[in-house]
Amino acid sequence: MKVLMINGSPRKNGNTAIALAEMGKIFLEEGIETEIVHIGNQDIRGCMACGSCSKTGKCVFNDVVNELSLKFEQSDGLVVGAPVYYGSANATLVAALQRMFYSSNFDKTMKVGAAVASARRGGLTAAFDELNKFFTISGMPVASGQYWNGIHGSKPGEASGDTEGLQMMRTLARNMSYLIKAIADSKNKNGLPEKEPKTFTNFIR
Repeated sequence: MKVLMINGSPRKNGNTAIALAEMGKIFLEEGIETEIVHIGNQDIRGCMACGSCSKTGKCVFNDVVNELSLKFEQSDGLVVGAPVYYGSANATLVAALQRMFYSSNFDKTMKVGAAVASARRGGLTAAFDELNKFFTISGMPVASGQYWNGIHGSKPGEASGDTEGLQMMRTLARNMSYLIKAIADSKNKNGLPEKEPKTFTNFIR
């Protein structure tokens, strides 16, 4: 079993990294492999709705997003970590997620998702809600913890002093591990839920 962890912060060893590392300790204890990919310092452009991915199954911009898609496909869970910029997740991460989720055509059903936000003070829950939407549109169960998944710190390293935030990360990782294992067991016995063909309804006819 494997969890892909995406660090969307421009700072590779900042407070978002502290949150993901704390989760990683628990995944290790639970026997779940992890891979952390740092993308926050990369030049990632947004989607331009060209439609190329509907034919090829990958994004027309051949950058780290296509690499992430392959890693995501091979994983049982996805953790997305974001710093908060103006009350939302930072733009580089959001651009990567929009392209990754839209361009990849593999079935994401029952892969477990979890979002983590890092901020000096406010905006954590708004960013948390924003990131969870990627999971819920994709048939992915969302792992929960003991609070809304966030950690506080301004300067790099300050989050290591947020003892409640660190506990939240550990709780989240334990709950996510449980979900991944339970779903794997159920898939072996029962397979995946039945899917109907998608129906699309436009508001303007």
